[in-house]
Amino acid sequence: MFSHVMLGVNDLEASRKFYDAVLGTQGLGPGVANKSRYFYRSPTGTFAITTPINGQPATHGNGSTLGFSVKSVELVDAFHAAGVAHGGTTCEDPPGYREGPAGKLYLAYLRDPDGNKLCAVHRPG
Repeated sequence: MFSHVMLGVNDLEASRKFYDAVLGTQGLGPGVANKSRYFYRSPTGTFAITTPINGQPATHGNGSTLGFSVKSVELVDAFHAAGVAHGGTTCEDPPGYREGPAGKLYLAYLRDPDGNKLCAVHRPG
C-alpha cells in the first residue's frame, strides 16, 4: 500500500542513532544520508527521517502510530529494548500478547526521541 513513510525529527543525528538501532534489530543497515534526511530501505518499502523543510519544529501526531511488521517475538523485544536504550521511551503496556478483533498479536509500543509513537507488531502463525 505504501511506497514510503517519512517522519519529521528535530535532532537528526539523535534520531539517526535511534532508528539505526531499532531498525538494525530487524536486519536493516544504517540510514543512508541525503541532505537533511536518512533513508532506510527494505524489500517492502522505505522509511525516512527528516528535519522539516519549512524550518519549523517537527511535531508528533497526536493519535498517530507507525507500525513495523516484525518476524518474531524475540525481534519485537529487541526492537523495543534498542529503542529504549537509544533515547526512546516505552509507552502503553509492556511488550506482550494482546487479543482483539485482529486476533492474537505480540506488540511493543514506544516513542522515538521526538515523541513519534511506534509499534513493533508480530502476528503469530
